[in-house]
Amino acid sequence: MLLLALGIAAGSLYVLHLDREIRERFAGVRWAVPSKVFAAPMELYPGLDIGPDALADELDRLGYRKVGEARNPGTYARSGSSVQLVSRPFRYWDGEVPSRRLFIRFGGGGIREIVEPGVNSSHALVRIDPLAIGSIHAARAEDRLLLKRDEVPDLLARGVILVEDRHFYKHHGVSIRGIGRALVANIRAGRVVQGGSTITQQLVRNFFLTLDQNLQRKIKEAVMALLLELHYDKEAILEAYINEIFLGQDGSRAVHGFGLASVFYFNKPVAELNAAETALLVSLAKGASYYNPRRHPERARERRDLVLGIFADNGLIDEATHEAAVASPLGVASGDGVGAVRYPAFIELVRRQLQADYREEDLQSEGLRVFTTLVPRAQAGLERSIGGGLDEIERGRGMEADTLEAAGIVARTESGEIIALAGGRDGRYRGFNRALDARRPIGSLAKPFVYHTALSAPERFNLLSMLEDEPLRIEMPNGSIWEPRNYDADAVHGDVRLYEALAKSYNLATARLGLAVTPEAVADTMRRAGLEEAPAALPSLALGAVDLSPLQVAQMYATLASGGYRYPLTAIREVTDAEGAPLTRYGLRVERGLDEGPTFLTNWALERVTLFGTGQGVYRRLDPGTRIAGKTGTTDGFRDAWFAGFGSDRVGVIWVGRDDNKPTGLTGASGALPLWSATMERIGLRSYEPYVPESVAEVQVDRESGMLAGEGCTQVIVVPYIAEFAPGDKAPCADEGDAGGIRGWFERLWQ
Repeated sequence: MLLLALGIAAGSLYVLHLDREIRERFAGVRWAVPSKVFAAPMELYPGLDIGPDALADELDRLGYRKVGEARNPGTYARSGSSVQLVSRPFRYWDGEVPSRRLFIRFGGGGIREIVEPGVNSSHALVRIDPLAIGSIHAARAEDRLLLKRDEVPDLLARGVILVEDRHFYKHHGVSIRGIGRALVANIRAGRVVQGGSTITQQLVRNFFLTLDQNLQRKIKEAVMALLLELHYDKEAILEAYINEIFLGQDGSRAVHGFGLASVFYFNKPVAELNAAETALLVSLAKGASYYNPRRHPERARERRDLVLGIFADNGLIDEATHEAAVASPLGVASGDGVGAVRYPAFIELVRRQLQADYREEDLQSEGLRVFTTLVPRAQAGLERSIGGGLDEIERGRGMEADTLEAAGIVARTESGEIIALAGGRDGRYRGFNRALDARRPIGSLAKPFVYHTALSAPERFNLLSMLEDEPLRIEMPNGSIWEPRNYDADAVHGDVRLYEALAKSYNLATARLGLAVTPEAVADTMRRAGLEEAPAALPSLALGAVDLSPLQVAQMYATLASGGYRYPLTAIREVTDAEGAPLTRYGLRVERGLDEGPTFLTNWALERVTLFGTGQGVYRRLDPGTRIAGKTGTTDGFRDAWFAGFGSDRVGVIWVGRDDNKPTGLTGASGALPLWSATMERIGLRSYEPYVPESVAEVQVDRESGMLAGEGCTQVIVVPYIAEFAPGDKAPCADEGDAGGIRGWFERLWQ
């Protein structure tokens, strides 16, 4: 009796312990939910330069389904020069936006009007739900999209109960009938073919226990199931099960719950699942690995059709729906880009920028909603340009496939928002992020900051100042000799105009100019353009002897592109909590980095890089009428090829090289520039149309003398000056009859 009493007491204490564990864990935060990251929403408005084909591509990327007539959220239809769509409801940082039925009509090269039935006037702007591009989770983690019970479609909820635990509403956590039925089936088969676990037991096993198969664990599972049902109603338990059940594996990420599984397998929310898709997800509850539809499609289809038969036999679907569903393909998305992270390089930048305001554990567990600046169409254009461009270069030069690597960044010039980022030639690769972490010599990309430094001293230098492109030999403090050479090593060009030296990337003229303005001043200009710390002030800095990442280079060139204003490049717009309440809004931060006058002059010279200098290859793909400012960069031994350039709305940087730092034989013009041009051709680039600062005067001058153009001057060009230092004397060329030859004719043509 004593032993019995002790046993009862011990058992009671153990049950009380389990009861406390259930109440504490199940009543509190039930799941560690990773932060969800969204792209920028697609904004449609009259006048937007997009056609019906491009819009359809965007909708396909968002998982919208093309139908004959759009009636349900997440569908669209094409009809001539119009697109009809029914948008999905979505909770943005500034509130909920309902589903809308929209008619988008095109004309004049873009959207002409956006009409909604019942609304009198055309919409000035509509937002389409943003693409979910990833989540921020631990290296090995679970992931889920939480569903409330009223968000679960009736067919899914009833189907789960029917297939997994048809007596769910009749038992109290453990089904004696189910255990007996499974026991008989297993004895007849001579092996385990059926389990007797209820939905409640499955939930306890997934939520609280290990997967060990032993008697002690089964007893614990049964006791905890009874206790769970004692404290919580059936709907709460069903909701928890729907969010907890394991339904697939995406690399290191375990896919839990029907909410995420719907996106993972079909690229759509559960509300848009049809009968066949619902049946397939329900099938996976029996064994997500065994019935994996991507690896074992025949096995998965057989199980799906069995579940569809159960649905039909029990009146969940009618016979016509059953027949159509059985005849349909699995319809599973390819898996390319619908997993945890579509754009891992961009997500890594988001993660790093969030860490300034949020703890890592909060990012991994609190279900934050992060709205970013990424534009999927731009990202796709950048990735295709890099992947296809490197393949083409390798084939054209007889290189072994996958020899080259690249990184690229595209940002908005007016805000510093990063719209696309690639960390390598494979946009889905989650390894080394070259855009953020590859620090390589930047070569001639440093030169604009040398010239900016000079033009900031207008009493000494202007765009027509003469520079010596002559050999240079300097003994360094450590006893070494610095002896720069031009790209064509033995060439010297004598006296050249300042803007010409930059346009044609003359090393000797630039090195001499760097010494004239001092390396310290050049380093400070680069710091003010966006580097966190000024680089080492060495004479070789003028020719790019500084290792920077593509992101750092993009930051400096973004300052040039914005007229000297420094916008910190950002990947985030807003963050909300899991319920949609605003937490942080990352507003526009801007400060004056570089003086606007010298910046305007520098950018004028950078336009000449693409007109007749080292960057003129941009017009092999882009419209010659588009004004572009940019600079090529090539490092010693042809190890790194760069191009950085901008129009009025975009600034982009491309790096091409090898991870082993071996020579590639590529220059900035032959390696990086073609990829940059292809990217801008795909995503669009507005012509560079800078505002002329009040401190700048554009003057007609005689190119040869640098003086005001007089009567009879034939080599006249319009050159900007800091107004206070513009030339005042006229050139004595009234009797000059020389037209300047072919070269002069071309220069005047470009002016």
